[in-house]
Amino acid sequence: MLLYLHGFNSSPLSHKADVMRQYCQLHRPDIKLEIPQLPSFPMQAAEFLDDIVNRYQSDYQIGLVGSSLGGYLSTWLNHQYGFRAVLVNPAVKPFELLQDFLGPQTNPYTLQDYVLQEEHIQELKSLEVLTLSSPESFWLLQQMGDEVLDYRQAVSKYQLSQSTVEPDGDHSFVGFERYPQQIIEFLQL
Repeated sequence: MLLYLHGFNSSPLSHKADVMRQYCQLHRPDIKLEIPQLPSFPMQAAEFLDDIVNRYQSDYQIGLVGSSLGGYLSTWLNHQYGFRAVLVNPAVKPFELLQDFLGPQTNPYTLQDYVLQEEHIQELKSLEVLTLSSPESFWLLQQMGDEVLDYRQAVSKYQLSQSTVEPDGDHSFVGFERYPQQIIEFLQL
């Protein structure tokens, strides 16, 4: 099973999610693909993901693809369950970045309105994995032109993991269409 985790204020309708969906439909219809709409608040998202894992882990080998904040959550899931994970321009310290987003939010995909509060920043901090117990189970896909996140944080955190660091690009990860087959091979699905 491939579990794709989108980023902050994103959705299952994001471009990278769609790329993975189309690839699996065309080339790997045997893979169960889950691309859930994640709750906006960190602890709700963590509990939601625990529920998905508990529902499927006895029947499926689970591999993760996480983009941005989804990469942060994928790192947490790897720490909890040991799943292999491909991280695409992952957030490493979202609790710092999201300080600038406190207050009213609207998800542009779902149009859901919510309020990001300091307690949610603390929830994010509580999900931080300080030391990777199995760095070999990660593949970092990082573009240096990411205008949202400091790519050096991810390169440093995942330095012992397989890494593909490209010059230029942006936070959306330009040219993601090049990678679905390699992602699935890395996840051993």
